[in-house]
Amino acid sequence: MLTYDVLIVGSGGAGLYAALKSRMEEDLHVAVLTKVYPTRSHTGAAQGGVNAALANKDRTDTWEDHWFDTVKGSDYLADQDAAELMCREAPQVIREMEHWGCPFDRTKEGKIAQRPFGGASKIRACYAADKIGHVMLHTLYEQGLRHGVNYFNEWQTLSLLHDGQRCLGVNALDIRSGKLHTIQAKAVILATGGYGRIFWTRTSNAYGNTGDGAALAYRAGLALKDMEFVQFHPTGLRRTGILMTEGARGEGGYLLNALGERFMSNYAPEKMELGPRDLVSRAIETEVREGRGGSDGEVFLDITHLGKERIAKRLPQIRQLCIDFEGVDPVLEPIPIKPTAHYSMGGIHTDFNGLTPIEGIYAAGEAGCVSVHGANRLGGNSLLDILVFGRRAGVHALEYARHTEFKPMPKEALAPAETCIKALTDGDSKETIADIRKDMGDLMAEKAGIYRDAAGLTQAVAGLVELKARYKRLKIKDKSNIFNTELGAALELGNMLDLAQVIAQGALERAESRGAHYREDFTKRDDKEWLKHTLATRNSDETPKLHFEPVTITRFQPEARTY
Repeated sequence: MLTYDVLIVGSGGAGLYAALKSRMEEDLHVAVLTKVYPTRSHTGAAQGGVNAALANKDRTDTWEDHWFDTVKGSDYLADQDAAELMCREAPQVIREMEHWGCPFDRTKEGKIAQRPFGGASKIRACYAADKIGHVMLHTLYEQGLRHGVNYFNEWQTLSLLHDGQRCLGVNALDIRSGKLHTIQAKAVILATGGYGRIFWTRTSNAYGNTGDGAALAYRAGLALKDMEFVQFHPTGLRRTGILMTEGARGEGGYLLNALGERFMSNYAPEKMELGPRDLVSRAIETEVREGRGGSDGEVFLDITHLGKERIAKRLPQIRQLCIDFEGVDPVLEPIPIKPTAHYSMGGIHTDFNGLTPIEGIYAAGEAGCVSVHGANRLGGNSLLDILVFGRRAGVHALEYARHTEFKPMPKEALAPAETCIKALTDGDSKETIADIRKDMGDLMAEKAGIYRDAAGLTQAVAGLVELKARYKRLKIKDKSNIFNTELGAALELGNMLDLAQVIAQGALERAESRGAHYREDFTKRDDKEWLKHTLATRNSDETPKLHFEPVTITRFQPEARTY
């Protein structure tokens, strides 16, 4: 049996930072278990910037300004103590990344360059052209190799093992051989990213973003928090949902409807295109609904006025993506875009160190929910989240593992994984992964997307029960062991269906509009009844059980958001 002091599941920015910090004591054995090669993780798709109040561009910026912008952007659902901690520590983690060699763009004075981002009152997004996630990911992976972190690439985690009080480890599938393994660990950090693929093709997320860590925690009895809050980024490519960075608007890009009107003046007259993402996405959806969109339900992101030289320097990846996936050169013509499911504000309920109620089990990054984003995340705060809380989880897990002994692993520890695989491989059925997955994506996009109401959400809840019943009849046709991609897709589909139920049930219960959660039958924010977090645990019948906890308010009293 494989044994590690600290095991990180997931190899994005949060996981790699956590692994690096866990490995700072060289006598500890640390490993990263990931279903993809680490530098293919979805952090690499982040384009625009990472927030920190360095005051390099705007000398008046402070961490307190950043804190207020974050709380306001969250529609006052963020826990203010958690948001304060993140904004205070932001300059520290950026400087640490800089010292490790992360190649940020620079000002003429040699300082880290910063650009405007949506919902921010000051210029604070640190960037590297339009490839910030890519350079961060490679920097962290390089440092992990240097410090002796072990990597299990192309392994899929199937179950989280604990005795009710303490972590024991995980069960995992070696995708390359098809063999099942139990891995013993004093501490496990879940850093598997978000679950945008629940909306299937209407998402900017990679195919691997199927909420694996959140689903593992949910089935292990841990609570998921604020799952109904799913952010739709305003600017995804029309056909594929591929992200067009907020940095394009930060550089001065315009949003135009099919009539050529710069319509954001009707929705955010001060901030215009740099309003918060929930507001801009609803504005686009409203333009399309009212007949001012294109023939395919799109509007347009126009950066032609920036000029070829500036686009080549600041937005080179954006240009290439447009040419490759839309056949459009943004130097010459506007980019057709639609809102796309982009970020999961909800996740595994944790404290400031990523710790869950079970000793030794942590979550960090998009898989976790410390509640720094509340009902709507500001652009540039996701990469900051993975750095601050990946770092804190790694440091805390290191200290925990140093002072903890391994607990004996039960002989039957592998049984749940074996049962799961057997259920999917035995027998035969006409149900297919592709059909169930498409039906799930269509249902969630239509009934639990940008605009929601009780009737649609009730249909979503009922439809997901039916889809789960179909999933239980699913039998995969590929019985091979080596690189069985059909088995992997089936396991991911089960994870997504579990989480989709939590999203839909939470959205149905929350009878208000707040941030990314917009109810057409309850259009106002209701602080009296709903200034609280949704927590979901799993019933014995596999449906979500919801309860609620108050939001932590330390300084900023809720007020109307205007931009």
